[in-house]
Amino acid sequence: MSEKGFEFLEHVSEAYIAAYGKDLEEAFENAAKAMFEVMTDTSKVRPAVEEEVEVEGEDKEALLMEWLSELLYRYGAKNMVYSKFEVRIVEEEGKYRLMGKAWGEEFDPERHPSRTEVKAVTYSLMEIREEPGKAVVKFVLDI
Repeated sequence: MSEKGFEFLEHVSEAYIAAYGKDLEEAFENAAKAMFEVMTDTSKVRPAVEEEVEVEGEDKEALLMEWLSELLYRYGAKNMVYSKFEVRIVEEEGKYRLMGKAWGEEFDPERHPSRTEVKAVTYSLMEIREEPGKAVVKFVLDI
């Protein structure tokens, strides 16, 4: 498992990421951080603004897709970049619900280096594995 909670995997033309955690929530948090790391240096993003994020999915894969897509939408619509995340996942009536928080600030090209534009989150090669004390989520970002 990577020290930073995620790693970039080999892929011909896209960003392929594996995010790790002691549980599914931490893996989802690290997945979000990895996505923003593709776009900028998250160590330069101050956690100045706290935003609540709530999404639902039919299964864990759909929940991961909704979580990352919502954050990517906020980047595009509100010019926000994030560096810290907190997630709680519950299963209700056969569906999954994520209640989360994201901390960040408005993108500032003077302080935030522009890396690779992420166009979309995809289901390509998406995988979620859970074991006692460990969770891994893998996903591909369309860049």
